Amino acid sequence: MRIRTLLAGSALLALLAGCAAGTQQGGEPGMTSAEEQGVTYQGTLPCRNCAGIDIDVTLQGDEQSSDAERTFNLDASYREHPQDPPTETYQGQWDVLSGTASNPEATVYELTPEGEGQIYYFLKLDEDTLELIDPQRRRFENGEMLRLQRQQ
Repeated sequence: MRIRTLLAGSALLALLAGCAAGTQQGGEPGMTSAEEQGVTYQGTLPCRNCAGIDIDVTLQGDEQSSDAERTFNLDASYREHPQDPPTETYQGQWDVLSGTASNPEATVYELTPEGEGQIYYFLKLDEDTLELIDPQRRRFENGEMLRLQRQQ
């Protein structure tokens, strides 16, 4: 009987130790691995000298997060470019802006890279679609060609 109790106690102790270690490995308690990795949007933008610019943007944090928690990674690679440039990678902070030139209720994400690089503005069309817009928050005529889709 003592051996059974000892084995059951040891198993329970091992289980609790495993649970405690699991909460320390992840980010914040209650945060899922998808939230830790962020939300990724992908698309191909037009390019004058190549077959297109493949854009991957990963946003960490959400619209309610603090400024420090809202970070991004942006990778831009050029398809069939005559000079075959390396993939451009930018990291920085993103902010939420309200309104565009034509819609004061719109949500715009402003991505500001650390160091050098241009600031990107994306209009949030819906939960799954971002559209690149100009710095004055105006949509381009070919806006449907400037869209990024959320990846699952």
